Amino acid sequence: MNRIELESFTKGFVLFFTSLSILVGVLFYFIYQKEILVKESELFTQMRICSLNLKCNKFDINFEQKRDNLSTYKLLKDDNSLYSLFNIDSSSKFLLKISFKKEKYLSILKDIKEKFLLYYMLVLVVIVVLSVVFSLYTLNPLRKSLLLTEEFIKDILHDFNTPISSLKLNSYLLKKEIGENVKVLRIENSLKRILALQNNLITYLQNQPLQKEEFSLKEVVEDRVGFISKLYDDITFKVEVKDRYVNYNKEAFVRILDNLLSNASKYNKKDGSVYVTLDNDTLIIKDEGIGIKNTTKVFERFYKENQRGIGIGLHIVKKLCDELGIKIEIKSKIDVGTSIYLHFS
Repeated sequence: MNRIELESFTKGFVLFFTSLSILVGVLFYFIYQKEILVKESELFTQMRICSLNLKCNKFDINFEQKRDNLSTYKLLKDDNSLYSLFNIDSSSKFLLKISFKKEKYLSILKDIKEKFLLYYMLVLVVIVVLSVVFSLYTLNPLRKSLLLTEEFIKDILHDFNTPISSLKLNSYLLKKEIGENVKVLRIENSLKRILALQNNLITYLQNQPLQKEEFSLKEVVEDRVGFISKLYDDITFKVEVKDRYVNYNKEAFVRILDNLLSNASKYNKKDGSVYVTLDNDTLIIKDEGIGIKNTTKVFERFYKENQRGIGIGLHIVKKLCDELGIKIEIKSKIDVGTSIYLHFS
């Protein structure tokens, strides 16, 4: 069971188990209250019988002087007992008081409570089994969908090999024919990005954790800025990153940088600038572009605020940051610019 399946199973189990547990708990509570009323009704019935035949083995008998505020033929409670008052045919001044000690009453309540708790625990065990079965059953459509997606991606990756190999060969031959050239260099860099994406997809399909390695942050930043700057000739890049080593998956980190630097360039103003700086444990990428209206929604899949792009770049960035354990933060102002903060742990 992979991470997505495990998350779906857990959520389904928790939802089903919690819902049924609460429902059954409320039902048991009402039945418990009804059981108490039944038990009190039984006690009152026994008291009435006792008032007639005076055979009261478990009750105490006493007399109470009649008063206007006294209720008769009802089960009453005080701090010491449950009791009832009954009229005496031969007396107009006194009432017969039959009482049941509170300690005995609390003992009865304890027995009832323990019985219901035992039943409730047994029902919870059944609910756990049902929740597992229900969660596994609802997981099947997701598994089938993931399997179809994985097979589709595998087919695409396989079909990519031929055109990628052709592009690599022809770019190599073109470079030999015309020598070093900016356009050829761009083609080679784009091919490297495609190959990196292909490797990331293969890693994802194999359900393997991203392998970490220690690398120089300064070298990677300068390398990716150099690559992006060749694609945006009108943008000025300013890098102030001191030499520091970090421990992340390098390919995933490069994808994060490429997306952020590309966005900072793509949505910048004409002849604008992009600043990349390192402040203690935070890498900051700042532009002078159009800004972002809703910084809380930019990580949502397919969300975009203009016609350019398809709205998945920052969604991918957020997922990669979560995978690597990097906290990402965005601050932006319309027509002033955007600042992206990557907080390293």
